[in-house]
Amino acid sequence: MKKIVLSLLLLTAGAVQHAMAQSDFARGADVSWCTEMEADGKHFYNAQGTETELMTLMRQIGMTAVRLRVWVNPETNYGAWSDKADVLAKARRAKAAGLDLMIDFHYSDFFADPGNQTKPAEWASYTMEQLKQAVADHTTDVLSALKEEEIEPRWVQVGNETRSGMIWNSGKIDWNKNGKAAWEGYIALSNAGYDAVKSVLPQAQVIVHIDKGPDDNAWFFQAFKQYGGKFDMIGLSHYPEGSWENENSKTAANVQTLATQFNVPVMVVETGYYCSSETLAAQVMSDFMTKVKGANGCAGVFYWEPELYGWWKPSYYNTVGWNAYNKGAFTSQGRPAAALDAFAGEDTKVQAQSADKAEEQVCYDLNGRRTLPSAHGILVANGKKRATK
Repeated sequence: MKKIVLSLLLLTAGAVQHAMAQSDFARGADVSWCTEMEADGKHFYNAQGTETELMTLMRQIGMTAVRLRVWVNPETNYGAWSDKADVLAKARRAKAAGLDLMIDFHYSDFFADPGNQTKPAEWASYTMEQLKQAVADHTTDVLSALKEEEIEPRWVQVGNETRSGMIWNSGKIDWNKNGKAAWEGYIALSNAGYDAVKSVLPQAQVIVHIDKGPDDNAWFFQAFKQYGGKFDMIGLSHYPEGSWENENSKTAANVQTLATQFNVPVMVVETGYYCSSETLAAQVMSDFMTKVKGANGCAGVFYWEPELYGWWKPSYYNTVGWNAYNKGAFTSQGRPAAALDAFAGEDTKVQAQSADKAEEQVCYDLNGRRTLPSAHGILVANGKKRATK
């Protein structure tokens, strides 16, 4: 019996490694904000200070892929960004730069995450059957538009950070119910997306994506698969905090465990670290990439919105009272920072700025103690103070 179990484990590991051999480790970034930033007057520069088109710049520093989010009808409130037309515009640029593409369907008019999976306004009164059709139609429409321009995404996410389900409340995982009943709405909608992807792009790998990379997430995919959910790849988010070395190690170990247990590649589709210290961010990302590259079955890592700099934020954030994202990986001069070294090839290392050029940013809590920039308090950047989120 032990020999049989060992043989099965070896076969499983071999199958995952074979799948990985068919595709290189992806070094990527979600740069969905880039067109909105450019419309606001932001420009991007290489290490020498030469203005460079962002997709080209990503390729130059060693990235092999980009990830683009898709919202159903963001024009209702947010504005015409991350809709189909905007995604097509960015996808054309990615193709021209020779980058692989991941499409991330949120199935919402705004950000979807474990605490927000808001149903698109247009779909508000739909029955479950109508929602399944809407998911299929929206997925097919976007992917077909890309395919018509000979742009074929290599990976497609059906939902974003769907630990709590998707398209609430119809697809919310209902913990008041038991077994399949708790999951059936979510799985029905997720599978509608999966089938639509395969109808347009049979070779694309469909990703089911959840957050909390350092956690033991096997239970989620066990239930998802047990109750009929379909996926080709597992996607994780990993945002290390204070004990970053430990969290990096846990996520890398979980990647290997999930790849072996479910016989699919695993990809870290979102990561990032605070931009308050370029040196520390580079250390954290280097440590993580070293560890995760050593995990059997890891298909790649994507940094989330590295191109953000200068505390830029969407104008809509003023409406909802949000501060600027604090994990960008560009310097205050609009150049790639040292944190992106970890995503580069051997001949494309990002040159970190010298200490006298780097933006000095220190955070203090309301009691005057130095702290991470995610805490409520005061950020001091180049001698100027401002409140943090």
